[in-house]
Amino acid sequence: MRILLDYRPALRQRTGVGEYVHELARALICTAVPGRPETLTLFSSSWQHRLAPDVVPGAMIIDRRIPVRVLNLLWHRAGWPGVERLTRGAFDIVHSAHPLRLPSDRAAQVVTVHDLDFLTHPERTSAEIRRDYPALAPAHIRGADAVAVVSQHTASEVVRLTGVARDQIFVCPLGRPDWMPRGAEPAEAPLLFLGSIEPRKNVGLLLDAYERLRAMRDARGTPTPRLVLAGGAGLDSGPILRRAAAAPLAAHVDVLGYVAPEARRALYASAMACILPSHTEGFGLPALEAMTIGVPVIVADQGALPEVVGTAGVLFHTGDADALAAAIDRVVSAPDERVRRSEAGLQQSRAFSWANTAERTREAWAHAVERRKQRG
Repeated sequence: MRILLDYRPALRQRTGVGEYVHELARALICTAVPGRPETLTLFSSSWQHRLAPDVVPGAMIIDRRIPVRVLNLLWHRAGWPGVERLTRGAFDIVHSAHPLRLPSDRAAQVVTVHDLDFLTHPERTSAEIRRDYPALAPAHIRGADAVAVVSQHTASEVVRLTGVARDQIFVCPLGRPDWMPRGAEPAEAPLLFLGSIEPRKNVGLLLDAYERLRAMRDARGTPTPRLVLAGGAGLDSGPILRRAAAAPLAAHVDVLGYVAPEARRALYASAMACILPSHTEGFGLPALEAMTIGVPVIVADQGALPEVVGTAGVLFHTGDADALAAAIDRVVSAPDERVRRSEAGLQQSRAFSWANTAERTREAWAHAVERRKQRG
């Protein structure tokens, strides 16, 4: 089988979808078997940035010098040029890491849907996504030969919001990183948020809760851990970053910016707990990454986060700053509870592997090829 996988989300900063594409490609190469011949080609296109030929050893590379926005406009709006014309290759599967299909004359088309927040809350998305995704994504998803999703929650949302039949959807959960658990919680460990600073991540609520947490603990005469905000500046991040840099938070909040993949494990290992206050998540990879090395997680009770953390996570009601402050206080005040949550998180994380992601993705591909044949 000849597969073309759109690698563009991982070309620069591997966050979210980019990490998914990169790790899926690695897992596909690592789990390939002789009796099941596959050729995996990673596609990239950018005017400035080039794709390293060894970015995923064992995968073929096609790198075109076409601006991302230009190609997206042609592909999304005009459905042209087909990948065969652009790459001068032939493929059985073309797989987009986003819900908008890659145009192809002959290959089966697969899309991955991470979440559909752009349909229900377009105001929380970038201008390009607001322009294209709400108008185009439902039809693209319905027109795909198979739909890969990263959680049961997203599968339900795809059915509800696009009308795609459930048997066209394949749940391909993300995998845990290949990290060893940490030995113990370090002294003076901070609280950690890792993710893009953008509206969907609800970082403003976290700052509200942190201020209330400090007031609560100051009144009791107990110290409060520092808060670390790690992640690239996204949509409308300015007010959040200015607030974190001003009194009264500036003395207690560290803003790190984007964290490279090779530095993430050490950052998680330094933390007392990892907090994800997001309005919604299609999966919530930082929660899984934190659990993988034994860091307790505190997450909002919506989207796929409860599905990912199971009983290992501490849940609070989305949008309730008082509830989040109380949840953090319980975790900070109880070292024995943190040990219990750490052990439960390690156990929960073992249910997720990139090898499983690759195998579930192959099931989607096989379905897509058969459906393409039936369509003629």
